[in-house]
Amino acid sequence: MNCERCQVRPAVVHLTEIVNNKKRTLNLCEQCAREVQAESFGIIPQMGLHNFLASLFSSQVAAHFGSAVSQGEKCPSCGLSEAQFAQSGLLGCAECYRKFSDRLDPVFRRMHGISKHTGKVPERTGGKVRLSKEIDRLKTRLREVIGREEFEEAAGIRDRIRDLEKEMAGEAD
Repeated sequence: MNCERCQVRPAVVHLTEIVNNKKRTLNLCEQCAREVQAESFGIIPQMGLHNFLASLFSSQVAAHFGSAVSQGEKCPSCGLSEAQFAQSGLLGCAECYRKFSDRLDPVFRRMHGISKHTGKVPERTGGKVRLSKEIDRLKTRLREVIGREEFEEAAGIRDRIRDLEKEMAGEAD
């Protein structure tokens, strides 16, 4: 598939934007993706994602750590300092997430409402994962229902869990 913007190079970056339940997908080559990032794909005019993250991180750090950023703790793997991240909004490597996790956690919570990524499982794949998540959800619901002493509903949920566990065992074979 070629880039939708230049129609010359192969598309290697796939951007998706959902606004008011309307989905827009853009398939771009690397060069056009850089240009579109500068335009920010309509998210926040003239503000790229890394600038947005930088502003969140720097305000979060300033609120919680005062001058800690100027001291500049560094990632042991790539050498990126907190000050560099606060300025650019870009992490240097996977180790940065571990090194700065205590400072990133509040930023992710502020952006997403949660700091643990649970992701989505594609409908056509991941049957076992989907079943496992459904079983976990039902077990949580079962505990709630038992706590309210709604035992008939609890029995139905228990039976549904058993059916799903059998189905999952059948997939494993």
